[in-house]
Formats: sequence, C-alpha cells, structure tokens
Amino acid sequence: MQNESSDPDPHDWAISWENGTGLIGIDQPEVVDAAFDREERHVGAAVIGLALNHPDPAVILPRVARAMGGDSAELRRQGTVALAHVARLHRTVDQTCLTLLRGMPRGNEADDDLWTFVPHRRLPPWLWRHQVKQRIKWQLWERRRY
Repeated sequence: MQNESSDPDPHDWAISWENGTGLIGIDQPEVVDAAFDREERHVGAAVIGLALNHPDPAVILPRVARAMGGDSAELRRQGTVALAHVARLHRTVDQTCLTLLRGMPRGNEADDDLWTFVPHRRLPPWLWRHQVKQRIKWQLWERRRY
C-alpha cells in the first residue's frame, strides 16, 4: 500500500513505456522530451497524447515536428496523426510541420484536417493544389454516379 503522506504523480500509475499503456493521456511536454531522449519505442503515442491533452499548440508543435522528422516510418506517421489533432483542436499549424509534411505522401492523416480546420490563407500552395485537385476529382466522380 502506498504511503498516504506522499503525493504521487497521478499520471505515473497508468503509463507504461514498455507496452505503450496510458501514453495517450500524456499532457506534459517534458515527459515527451525525455522519451525522445531515451529513444522510447512508443514516443509517437505520447506525442499524440500531448496533442490531444495539452492546451498550447506552441508547446505541442515542436514535439510533433520532432516525431514527423523521426527515423522510423511509424513515428513519422504518428507525428502526422498528432498534427491532424492539433489542426482539429487548435486550428493552427507551424511552418516547420508544413515543411516536413510536404515531403510526405499526400492523402496522409494531416492533409484533410489541415484543409478542414486551419484557415486556408495560412496553408501553402502545394496543399491547395492537392486539395483542389481532390475536390474536382470527387465532384466529377459524384456527377457520373447520377
């Protein structure tokens, strides 16, 4: 039984870096930074958790960029998922993440959420071209169905 006089971190009991349990609930950027430094296998899930739980996109986006620039394809994919959440929840993106996103295949998790939730005037021309082309294809396909 835990000593009642100590003040345990309420997040510690639920987090397991070994199997990824509880990482989606992370809201502390310093925990994510330490996981990057230790090269934790599930750091991408922690970045997604940070994107979902932290109130300041200026704090979240550097960690998202770090994931998007990661060595493994899975970490980069998780970075794009986190970017999609930031776009949806905070309606913003930074230039670093846009630069990294440009080098990724179109149709990823972030493309549509950026287009849907971030003001279009803040989005780069390459994303406009992709989205407009996709919209035109969709409209032509839908018209042929009727």
